[in-house]
Amino acid sequence: MTPRRTAPRPLPPPRRILLGGTGPEDVVADHEGRVVTGVEDGRILRVHTRGPARVEQIARTGGRPLGLEVLRDGRLLVCDAERGLLRVTPSIGAAGGSGEGKVEVLVDSVAGVPLRFCSNAAAAADGTVYFTASSTRYGLQDWLGDLMEHTATGRLFRLRPDADAAEVLLDGLDFANGVVLSEDESCVVVAETGAYRLTRLWLSGPRAGRRDTLIENLPGFPDNLSRAADRTIWVALAGPRQAPLDWLRRAPVRVRRAVWRAVCPLRIRPLPVARVMGIGPDGAVRHDFRRFRAGYRMVTSVYAHEGALVLGSLLEDGVAVCELPELS
Repeated sequence: MTPRRTAPRPLPPPRRILLGGTGPEDVVADHEGRVVTGVEDGRILRVHTRGPARVEQIARTGGRPLGLEVLRDGRLLVCDAERGLLRVTPSIGAAGGSGEGKVEVLVDSVAGVPLRFCSNAAAAADGTVYFTASSTRYGLQDWLGDLMEHTATGRLFRLRPDADAAEVLLDGLDFANGVVLSEDESCVVVAETGAYRLTRLWLSGPRAGRRDTLIENLPGFPDNLSRAADRTIWVALAGPRQAPLDWLRRAPVRVRRAVWRAVCPLRIRPLPVARVMGIGPDGAVRHDFRRFRAGYRMVTSVYAHEGALVLGSLLEDGVAVCELPELS
């Protein structure tokens, strides 16, 4: 489904909460309503966004945490770009305890191949975990190279609670990124960042095993996904579409690789725009918020929380809170 071409609404001004670290790539809320995120130096942080802002360290992965998922028992799934899929038992935090937590490696390779660039995860009620790896060619530091070269080597995996190894559900994904289950767990939705679309895989019912498109031709690069109580799938758009990249997708492989080699040494700054969208389970656009010169770049995650949208970014030094009472 292609989104309706309606003008986006203004995103409210973001209130920044500094973390003492860089790159809160994903944001989620725990069972107590506190925001949880991970930063570049490997720390997992718990953020109190209401009242006086407070940040506590609850774990350290020893790698680079990206996507997070809060499990029913309060533990966390952490997709670590360097270590793979982890399960973390948070420590008490700054109020008492080391803040190191307990870290277990669930998956660090699939079919004998090291798990590279583990990106995002979602857990089903029975403990089954669905998770993505964005690329087999490039790691996190060279994510732009994968988008420019258009490798389409992303994968979606499933790890059953009684299984010794993960299995591949989908491959050939164009930079597999955010992943979320539908409310009834009949399907799993994956963001294909390089293809500007959300891909759906049916897990049960008459369409089980079929793959289709929930929404396509998005106006930017979809990153992490989250599902709200009203079944809205919130999509963070890490940046707007750009004509040169669209052209490059159609160029021969040798041209794409040559362009990446040319721009690799350069430090390219993302455009100063923040945009998030809310997509219904039928693929219809429910919400579209955008803000130019927002003071918050490269929004890689969004989570609807207590009448606000909480934003994360691969580049920023804090999370951002945008008050939206209509979402309460």
